[in-house]
Amino acid sequence: MATDNTRYTRTPRSENLKWVDYMVHLMDNQFKLPGTNFRFGLDPLLGFVPVAGDLASFGMSAVLVLTMARHGASGKLVALMLVNIGLDALIGSIPLVGNIFDFAFKANQRNVRLLRAYYEEGKYRGSGKNIIIGAIIGLVVLLGLLLWALWELAEWVYSWLASYF
Repeated sequence: MATDNTRYTRTPRSENLKWVDYMVHLMDNQFKLPGTNFRFGLDPLLGFVPVAGDLASFGMSAVLVLTMARHGASGKLVALMLVNIGLDALIGSIPLVGNIFDFAFKANQRNVRLLRAYYEEGKYRGSGKNIIIGAIIGLVVLLGLLLWALWELAEWVYSWLASYF
């Protein structure tokens, strides 16, 4: 029996992940703006449909991350990918600003780059606890700022209405 010294590792180009490349291309780079090198996909176009479009885009991105996680991605890598799609969903849900952001950010393409760096360069190994903790802290701060802004708006509306009555 001959020994085989070949070391097999899963790569982003494996048969099981071909559809990930296809879906990422469809979501982030399917179309080209004529006369430029600027490419975009269905993700920013779905953003023009209020709520349902953003949910569909987030759902597809989540399925892609889940697929990559099932094919051996580390906790740290999955956490970074979730931060990317979370930012895309959070900022993408803001009217007008979010639509512009969706054309530029391309979360799925960023996630594939992270996956390639993971497999080819050995980056993003280990647990994603610190990333998750940082994201939670960021969300709590963001929620606090949002509540403060709503309070200030309510005070302004109350004082404005009180001046008329």
